[in-house]
Amino acid sequence: MRRWFRKKELKLETKPEEGTGSGEETVKEYAASEAAGRISPPKESIHQARAESSAATAADAEETAALEEQAVTETRKGRFSRFRERLARTRKGLTGGLERLFLGRREVDAEVLEELEEILITADLGVAASHRLMEAVRDKVKRRELRDAARLKEALREEMAAILSGPPAPRRTARPWVVLLVGVNGVGKTTTIAKLAHQDRRQGLKPLLIAADTFRAAAVEQLEVWGERLGAQVVRQKTGADPAAVVFDGLDAAQARRVDTVYVDTAGRLHTKVNLMEELKKIHRTAARKLPGAPHETLLILDATTGQNALSQARLFHEAVGVTGVILTKLDGTAKGGMALAVAHETGLPIRYVGVGEGLDDLQPFDAEAFVAAILD
Repeated sequence: MRRWFRKKELKLETKPEEGTGSGEETVKEYAASEAAGRISPPKESIHQARAESSAATAADAEETAALEEQAVTETRKGRFSRFRERLARTRKGLTGGLERLFLGRREVDAEVLEELEEILITADLGVAASHRLMEAVRDKVKRRELRDAARLKEALREEMAAILSGPPAPRRTARPWVVLLVGVNGVGKTTTIAKLAHQDRRQGLKPLLIAADTFRAAAVEQLEVWGERLGAQVVRQKTGADPAAVVFDGLDAAQARRVDTVYVDTAGRLHTKVNLMEELKKIHRTAARKLPGAPHETLLILDATTGQNALSQARLFHEAVGVTGVILTKLDGTAKGGMALAVAHETGLPIRYVGVGEGLDDLQPFDAEAFVAAILD
């Protein structure tokens, strides 16, 4: 019996002779034996298959990386175009000043550096940020690395990008992801919340808005109007209610309704008043007690047209509630786009978004390199 099986296997492993007519049957038997695990495929075939599979995987990965890089490039180009269009007044002040500075001059000297510092401060970069830029420029001048306007502009570009390049936004690891928005009245908090919720809706996320500015009936009504337009739920209470209680109820509703993000609108009476800061601290504590880890982000909204006054606001709000990022609004209507550098340098806070218009799509994620290019080129 063993001899018979051995002969059978030899027959299967041997090619049929031409003209025997048994080739088709032998192939079928070989396939059946291979499927049953009695005969292993040649090692060369295995190695070839693995090599082809690895090559295909590498090609797919390379194609995916190329597509992602292309998407990033296109996104950056789009932001640059939008920034350039809306920051025209800031760019005119900076680049126009630089062009006049080098008119009829061939090299960078002490007089040029003095005038350059004045141009930077006039563009509302702030004294501290301007001094940092000037130190970098003077250091390059000493090393004879700057000899003309083009090289000087490139040095400014590099240092500005370094100032503005903060840590990336945190990954949304919790659901709901709670964002507390703070700032004085008039900076555009409620409208900014609507724009953020609009972005979420476009991404297929479900936002919920909490009207915790209970001292202004108009603020609650405005938030409700935006909620209806965007298809976002709004949690509110009567005028004068305890803001912390509204936040507690809002987070309770957010968990029950399984929303993705929660945006908390807060009061913004004069930032110099102690009671406002104490109220914000209470809201912060309440959110953390109701939902451990909340608020996951605390974004400070600053009006770019207020200039240096925005810096004092940033310091006070940061001390009170630990701001994690800044949103600069109304950059399209001012020549003070340099405020972005002043805020980033003097507070150490990353800029998350910039408002460059009144439309829902005019709140742009901040891109340091695109922003610098828009105000210098």
